[in-house]
Amino acid sequence: MSTKTYPTLQTESRLFERGNRFVIGIDEVGRGAIAGPVAVGLSLIDKLNPALNFWPEKLQDSKLMTPKSRAEITEPLETWVDGFAIGYSSNKEIDKSGISEALRSAASRALTELLASGSMRSKVASEGAVILLDGSQNWLGKQAAGLEVDLQVKADTTCVSVAAAAVLAKVKRDALMEDFDGTYPEYGFAGHKGYASAAHIQALRTHGPSAIHRLTWLTRILA
Repeated sequence: MSTKTYPTLQTESRLFERGNRFVIGIDEVGRGAIAGPVAVGLSLIDKLNPALNFWPEKLQDSKLMTPKSRAEITEPLETWVDGFAIGYSSNKEIDKSGISEALRSAASRALTELLASGSMRSKVASEGAVILLDGSQNWLGKQAAGLEVDLQVKADTTCVSVAAAAVLAKVKRDALMEDFDGTYPEYGFAGHKGYASAAHIQALRTHGPSAIHRLTWLTRILA
């Protein structure tokens, strides 16, 4: 399969060679939405896992996958990784503190969940772990939970651990937005997941914002 559209372990292998037993892939979902929370997904992989090279073959950048394909590999992904967690920051937190701080808070919650087990925290501390973050801006800071952060552009496309984190976060956040659709059916959240589609913008202009809209992001839309 082409490495242009499918991720590999090339970057993670480099990080393992630096003396780390674990790599924690991180990616965010929902950053550009105008409604709902932002989600940060984490997936932890272990170089000692004998199944490390056998991740679900359909895994890609979550944006390149159909909802059906993402759903099909969710359970296999959850089994393949050695740990995963999804952290959220609400629309109200985004309005109050801004998106960068909201992302950090969501990541902190996910890391706390991921490392909640004393045995896992001990292994990470004693045997080495590094965070692999998608993007060109380190919104986590130089360290997160005391761990080094390695930044890579398009890691969600090229790195297995980050692609896995993104897919799991996307599936979980999409399900949450579909639940919100039942509470606020007039906005069509099940279809656009809180992003600024034409139908969503028209619904906003007709009904005004709901309790889950990011009000600070609507000034131009509702002007």
